[in-house]
Amino acid sequence: MNREAQWEVVIGLETHAQLQTKSKIFSGASTAFGAEPNRQACAVDIALPGVLPVLNREAVVCAIKFGLAVDAAIAPRSIFARKNYFYPDLPKGYQISQFEIPVVLGGGLAIRVGETEKFVHLTRAHLEEDAGKSLHEDFHGKTGIDLNRAGTPLLEIVTEPDMCSSAEAVAYAKALHSLVTWIGICDGNMQEGSFRCDANVSVRRPGAPLGTRREIKNLNSFRFLQQAIDYEIQWQINEIEEGRKIQQATVLFDPDTGETRSMRSKEDAHDYRYFPDPDLLPLEITPAWIAEVKAGLPELPQAMQQRLQAEFGLSPYDAAVLTAQRAVADFFQKTVALVGTAQAKLVANWLQGEVSARLNREERDMADAPISPEQLAGLIARVADNTISNNIAKKVFDALWNGEGGDQANAADQIIEKQGLKQITDSGAIEKIIDEVLAANQKSVEEFRAGKEKAFNALVGQAMKATKGKANPQQVNDLLKLKLGS
Repeated sequence: MNREAQWEVVIGLETHAQLQTKSKIFSGASTAFGAEPNRQACAVDIALPGVLPVLNREAVVCAIKFGLAVDAAIAPRSIFARKNYFYPDLPKGYQISQFEIPVVLGGGLAIRVGETEKFVHLTRAHLEEDAGKSLHEDFHGKTGIDLNRAGTPLLEIVTEPDMCSSAEAVAYAKALHSLVTWIGICDGNMQEGSFRCDANVSVRRPGAPLGTRREIKNLNSFRFLQQAIDYEIQWQINEIEEGRKIQQATVLFDPDTGETRSMRSKEDAHDYRYFPDPDLLPLEITPAWIAEVKAGLPELPQAMQQRLQAEFGLSPYDAAVLTAQRAVADFFQKTVALVGTAQAKLVANWLQGEVSARLNREERDMADAPISPEQLAGLIARVADNTISNNIAKKVFDALWNGEGGDQANAADQIIEKQGLKQITDSGAIEKIIDEVLAANQKSVEEFRAGKEKAFNALVGQAMKATKGKANPQQVNDLLKLKLGS
């Protein structure tokens, strides 16, 4: 039995999703990213004497949307509390959050790791304000404080300890990221801190009680999330096997070393001395308000996956990939609407193949793709009607991506015409070329007749080369076989 099989890993995630509101959760200050330090921290955010917080209605709408999307219960009445702790970037000396009665209770998300499907249960999701930010660079050994983030609205989403590997944790984080961006409550920008995860990790022997957990804070990339959890698992196993006890702690992950390091002992709820905020009334959410928000929700990813399979005959895998991002799903549906349902699989292949590869290579999102559904539909139509081959289509795609042909629906046609890329489908013309290839490659002909299949591929390659890739590949194959008596 290998070492890892002797241990069970238990993981729960807490995710902070910054809500897409123009103003902060309890003030009218802007939430725009990138302002000069301390330009967007108003009197309410820094708790000057005499100021009172006022709840941002749009933040509540975001929370309701999320609760509906994960099939959770929306609390008809929830309470804001003060979470008391002292840190330089927390100007009030407390954070307004929710404790005993959060706005969202329960729910969950389905994830897939390889061929395995799993349901991750959610404990809760609650509204709270963000703290400021400590800046440690360019201050000659001192720390600067930027309070622009103070008061920014967050939805903290907490799972049950349902995950048992870093792969499952990453799959969940990606599914959650996709969902909050899909329903438009978070922009998902991990580099700017709009979506960040804390991972609670523990290990135990199979069947034993839960182990002592350590919380890895502020992981702002899926790669760091996986690396941090994997390191922490091995560290905890080593500690226990060497006879040491795990101490509950908050730790940080250092991407440069790939290691976690302890920051402070882990606090429990009583350490924060929660009590109801005396300046904020309980939040009441009526059934009518929930119904109003529900009516404005888009079709959710899982529902769309089922519809794409039923409507277009796509595989579960294709449907899942196409609905991983709303921009991709929208692009797919617009393209299919233009080129026809019969070409849905071809559209899916192009989006998962050439389009995806180019976006990844250039580190772009689908929203920034320089090709439109109209242009891709025009290209796919020419593949479908055999005007061009798949190989030639890739050349046309490159030209479209680089801005050739304009942005019209007939851009592909213009490139095909201008570059003389139209596929040769005339049987007589192809037969003549094949006769010339056979005459010039007698050795390959003899090798094929002697049973060497590779020789046939070589002859196909020569024929395609002679036509500069323009001949219909299927016709070339069929005619070659006929000529060779195969």
